[in-house]
Amino acid sequence: MKIKVAKFGGTSMADARAITRSADIVKADKERRYVVVSAPGKRFSQDIKVTDLLYECFHKLEMDGNFDSSFEKIRERFTAIADELRIDMDMEACLDEVRDGMYKYGSTEYFASRGEYLSGRIMAAFLGFDFVDAAEVIAFTSGGEFDAATTRAKLKKKLAGVKYAVIPGVYGADDSGLIHTFSRGGSDITGALIAEAVNAELYENWTDVNGFLTADPRIVDHPSGIRELSYRELRELAYMGANVLHPESIFPVRAGGIPINIRNTFEPENKGTMIVPEITDSRRGNTITGIAGKKGYSIIYIEKSMMNSEIGFARKVLSVLEYYNIGFEHMPSGIDTLSIVVADSEIAGRQEVVLDKIQKTVNPDHVEIKDGISLIATVGHGMSFKPGTAAKLCGALATAGVNIRMIDQGSSEMNIIIAVENEDYDRSIAALYEEFVG
Repeated sequence: MKIKVAKFGGTSMADARAITRSADIVKADKERRYVVVSAPGKRFSQDIKVTDLLYECFHKLEMDGNFDSSFEKIRERFTAIADELRIDMDMEACLDEVRDGMYKYGSTEYFASRGEYLSGRIMAAFLGFDFVDAAEVIAFTSGGEFDAATTRAKLKKKLAGVKYAVIPGVYGADDSGLIHTFSRGGSDITGALIAEAVNAELYENWTDVNGFLTADPRIVDHPSGIRELSYRELRELAYMGANVLHPESIFPVRAGGIPINIRNTFEPENKGTMIVPEITDSRRGNTITGIAGKKGYSIIYIEKSMMNSEIGFARKVLSVLEYYNIGFEHMPSGIDTLSIVVADSEIAGRQEVVLDKIQKTVNPDHVEIKDGISLIATVGHGMSFKPGTAAKLCGALATAGVNIRMIDQGSSEMNIIIAVENEDYDRSIAALYEEFVG
């Protein structure tokens, strides 16, 4: 029998009705043998995610030594779900076990993981599947680093004897049993790891949207959906803020050549977005796949005559950033100029000392920092096959009255990244969409 791994996000596990929909999806295809679940998300716009309630408990423990009042909100949430689903399990005893463990272990990661743990217990009971605790199969080192080789071995051994199973997302454990977690959204990673371990035919990621869109719907009215994109295109779009899927989740499935299907739990008839190892020739006619961007950057602008002939100039500048533990995003250069894009969060409060050290280190003719910058990426395999793509991009922005502060095209010719003023961000996205898609 072929194997599919189905991961359900927070909105797909938010309440009994959502869980029933998710379970119906699983039961509709016997190939969906392994299910990964997130903690319950928001039921409505003003609701609080279970994970945030768990963090509230942790903060109460730190401040007051007691979180029982906050934990009652969690107890009410899960008992209501269990009662409505009429599942055959002692929910109160399970919740008592979780609460006692939170007092016993008292780590942030332990607290953060319990939403997924409880979701997993409920989903397993509702489906009649085996429950496999992620702490048994997702391995971390004692220092909290993910251990891929040990995880692969544990998953293969455990799941070889389990035909149908529910596994909680986001967390694992080290050899001593101490809980560690991936970053938020890490349930996507758990699903990908399981898909790789069982050599799945398909990894389905069920969420509350119909896959990836070509642009942000908050800026562009009704942007078209992306039917198919490659792993590489996904990485580029995710890096620039298209956060439908955790960007690290592609690595396990890419190794096994396993496609990812982004689907909508609430519109299961929609085919969503298929993420594949390589793009098919049928998509070559499309110049771009999508447009994505983020605000919150600054540009360090350096000018010095004969910079190109000064051996090690860029290295010296980067050593300054390394000294202050500042990462950089892009570094386009000219004969006498060098621009370095850094996130505002990296350099906040340190602009003057960084500029001073650059001045002392490389003695430039001029150095300044320009903040209030946004980055926008135009991504697509088709860009490699269409001459004049960069010219069209620049022309569209010029027509919209946007001044480009920086432009950087990767060697793959699969993306063009531009920097614009924050106030030009929405206008730039809209102009690029109209030029290439609309």
